[in-house]
Amino acid sequence: MERPVLVYTTYPSLVEAERAGRLLVEKGLAACVNILPQMRSIYRWQGEVEQAEEVVMIIKTRDAQKDAVGTEVKRGHSYDTPAILFLPAEGGDADYVQWIVAESNGQAI
Repeated sequence: MERPVLVYTTYPSLVEAERAGRLLVEKGLAACVNILPQMRSIYRWQGEVEQAEEVVMIIKTRDAQKDAVGTEVKRGHSYDTPAILFLPAEGGDADYVQWIVAESNGQAI
């Protein structure tokens, strides 16, 4: 069975994250997205230490779709360099893993 992958990304607003998440699910690139609002990020950008309120999104998809998910996130993102990390998922409930793989088959609804 194909393995699931979690894709971690952040957005500057809940509205932008919800729009991107819905699009990923509607396009069949993700089975589900989790959006976690109100995160504070401290990071270095262009030589300066910055601080910002952000929204975390965790995207549940299959390994074969991770590059397409990354491309779609980057295409619609307002950041010049969005955070996009692929996190392979090990183990888990077999029925849940099967659901992720089945629902992230790239078939638009």
